[in-house]
Amino acid sequence: MRFPLLAFALLLAAAPGWAQTPTPPAASPAARDLDRAFEALREAPDERGAHMAEMAIRQIWARQASAAVALLLNRGIRNLRANQPGDALEDFDAAITLAPLAADAWHWRAQANQLVGDRVAAAGDLRECLRLEPRHFAALVSLSRLQEEAGDARGALRSYEAALAIHPRLAGGAERLRELTRAAEGEEM
Repeated sequence: MRFPLLAFALLLAAAPGWAQTPTPPAASPAARDLDRAFEALREAPDERGAHMAEMAIRQIWARQASAAVALLLNRGIRNLRANQPGDALEDFDAAITLAPLAADAWHWRAQANQLVGDRVAAAGDLRECLRLEPRHFAALVSLSRLQEEAGDARGALRSYEAALAIHPRLAGGAERLRELTRAAEGEEM
């Protein structure tokens, strides 16, 4: 299904630039830890190593949040899993108000926005997430899904390839890449 909204198309069209934005030099110990964890993720020799590096990244992101923000994010995630995206949106809105630089909060709110059918807001949240953390592989996967739903197979492929460049051992990554490649090749015809 195609969504003819100009704003949505413009948000999605800029996606490849988000994924390719270089990360500024790390200054804090947490930023250095995050850089090392991303390097371990990219160079993981097997799925177990990749999973451990991914969990380290997620833990570092979680530690960056205050107790109040972590509580809101956890409650929002529970609401998403309970299929209550409206309640989740309230939690994620509050978390972003308290911590507007928390990239993961923007990603979670994008998930909630997508579930309530607001793809324009979801795309905007993903854009902000990737501006704050260009290596947010989960946001790139989410962006790929949004682009695919909007009928942009080439954009979906580019975003997914960017996610795989960061996390080469994404679960189901090779199969998903084949599907997106076939769809993008079909779009070129």
